[in-house]
Amino acid sequence: MKVSWESALTTIGGKKAADVVKETGYETVGDLLGHYPRSYVEKGRLSDLGQLQEGDMLSLVGEIVSSAQKTYQDRRTRKTAYRQEVLVKAEDGTLRMTFFDRAHHTARWRAEQLAAGKIGMFSGKLKWFNGHWELNNPNSRMYGDDADDAADAFAKMPELIPIYPVTGKVDSWQLEELIGLALELVDDIPDTLPAAVRAERELLSADQALRWIHRPDNHGELGAARKRLKYDEAFTTQMVLARRRANHRAEPAVPRPLRTDGILDAFDTRLPFTLTAGQERVGDEVADELASDHPMHRLLQGEVGSGKTLVALRAMLQVVDAGGQAALLAPTEVLAQQHFRSMASMLGDLAEGGTLGSLLGGAEQATRLALLTGSMSTAARRQAMLDAASGEAGIVIGTHALLEEKVQFFDLGLVVVDEQHRFGVEQRAALTGKAGTPPHVLVMTATPIPRTVAMTVFGDLDTSTLSELPAGRGEVQTSVVPVQVQPAWLDRAWSRIREEVAQGRQAYVVCARIGDEPPPEDGPDLFAVEDLAPDLASGPLAGLRVEMLHGRMTPEDKDRVMQSFASGLVDVLVSTTVIEVGVDVPNSTVMVILDAERFGVSQLHQLRGRIGRGGHSGLCLLVTSAAPDSPSMERLTAVAGTRDGFELSRIDLEQRREGNVLGVEQSGRRSALRLLSVLTDEDVIVAAREAATAYLASDPDLDGTPALKRAVEILEFSERAEFLDKG
Repeated sequence: MKVSWESALTTIGGKKAADVVKETGYETVGDLLGHYPRSYVEKGRLSDLGQLQEGDMLSLVGEIVSSAQKTYQDRRTRKTAYRQEVLVKAEDGTLRMTFFDRAHHTARWRAEQLAAGKIGMFSGKLKWFNGHWELNNPNSRMYGDDADDAADAFAKMPELIPIYPVTGKVDSWQLEELIGLALELVDDIPDTLPAAVRAERELLSADQALRWIHRPDNHGELGAARKRLKYDEAFTTQMVLARRRANHRAEPAVPRPLRTDGILDAFDTRLPFTLTAGQERVGDEVADELASDHPMHRLLQGEVGSGKTLVALRAMLQVVDAGGQAALLAPTEVLAQQHFRSMASMLGDLAEGGTLGSLLGGAEQATRLALLTGSMSTAARRQAMLDAASGEAGIVIGTHALLEEKVQFFDLGLVVVDEQHRFGVEQRAALTGKAGTPPHVLVMTATPIPRTVAMTVFGDLDTSTLSELPAGRGEVQTSVVPVQVQPAWLDRAWSRIREEVAQGRQAYVVCARIGDEPPPEDGPDLFAVEDLAPDLASGPLAGLRVEMLHGRMTPEDKDRVMQSFASGLVDVLVSTTVIEVGVDVPNSTVMVILDAERFGVSQLHQLRGRIGRGGHSGLCLLVTSAAPDSPSMERLTAVAGTRDGFELSRIDLEQRREGNVLGVEQSGRRSALRLLSVLTDEDVIVAAREAATAYLASDPDLDGTPALKRAVEILEFSERAEFLDKG
């Protein structure tokens, strides 16, 4: 019996295959063979225990040299329970294992299964107990019923035994058996790489690579298989992005060229400072693309406070000068309102076009700004929508409310998306779809993105980077406050806030919770905004003007608090991460982040970017109860040690699962990248990008490689494509 790559999985494995389908979602033989081992165990060897930590997974094959069953009283049931203590010998050491059972018949079966002299494979989490390492209740697979059978089973084992990611109730051994059966029966493994590309890179065939990834005889075969399959992932992903870039270039767009003596010139003349070299360079790139008859698709990334908003505003003014409109899509109402106030302040009377102010001698090149959010009054929303539809508003700033079907534009020429990672492709498309012809698109992100991540997550966009901070920004010192070791230091943090406020400055206090959420199950109770704000106002910060801000407040209250803080009427703002991005109050110089270990590295860097935006130095205090030698403390120390956002972004991504980097969860289920690392495989990604672009030029419809075309279409149209769009 032979089966095809597209055969239903249930045709080869009966009940076992049905269980795998239920737990993994895999439907075909090809789906199953794409489930690669997560690790390999060398037969008869223990990993170097000195390099492992408690909780790490360990798998080994060995012989049981001793096995004894003991009884004890279960603390919860007060009944007799059973403990099987086993010692397993591998070639390079021994390891203790303990199995727990409550039922007598299960314990009896366990004792028979784990008798001395038997050989088995064991896999579980390491635990340090009574001065030695052990595995508690590891998964086990025994070979043979007697010594001869065990020796024969051991001899037949491959030198490298695959360990598969476990999903639901399906364990590694079940997957290994079913995958072995599939490898025996499948006879048409498709090859997605063009022959010329495979030859140039000296790669295995797809058939050989799949067989070696699942059943390698040695590390050489495994390395060759990983090299081929890793390149497959890079090439297919980059082909999807290359097709998108080609489609963008093929689309028409209305050119929006620079105009002399327009609103942009008037704005530049009034700027009280000089643009940084980076702002000028990126501004020129954007200006040239706006003047093109093909739509711009550009990612603008930069350090916190590097002046991205100014670059975006100048681009929007260029489009207004050319007779079009620009829309800025912000992820939150707080950020939309902040952008609106900031741009209105920068433009002055240049934002009063068609108003009474312009009739009384305002700037003749002026345009109008409109703000549209979900919480506005009916009358205000109606006016903003009228200004957008009639073209009276040259710049429209809003939240998801801009995406509503009834919101129309007169001539939408540019879409600016702030904080792209908070929007899906459907939302971006909904806004760009409001233009008669495809608009130019500028995506901004304040989270610096390592080059290879940008090439994969935002690979359909050209990338510009701002790394230079404008002149006049204060230095920001960051210190870790380890309250577990030095509890008195928290009092000193509140004193530092009082000192800064006494000098006329303002402060943020950031909490991980609002106040009415249930406390976390995995640790101590966390500081909460609604509890802490009154405590501070009546305690260590008594006499200061303390306000709170969080996402569940009404939009009117949020706006009132933010305006009060921005105008200096509030000394201390106790907030959640709603102030993480875009909030600009130059007078704020100190920030205390409580339970800092609960935040990611990039998030802490973003929060820290809210202070030191004026000419005064800033102080950021990371208050944590993390243990001194914990990974959490390592993260916080890294944040305190550098202000280089790109370095911190790499640290952040290295500590997160690769699936989360890409916006998908890698849990053993399907995902686009299983072997390729967007953080460490730069050479592979760069080579695949070049090869995919070149091949697409020679075969735009991919008719020469049907398997590649199929793989690309699956990635483009399935849920896996979400990671490319959402980032």
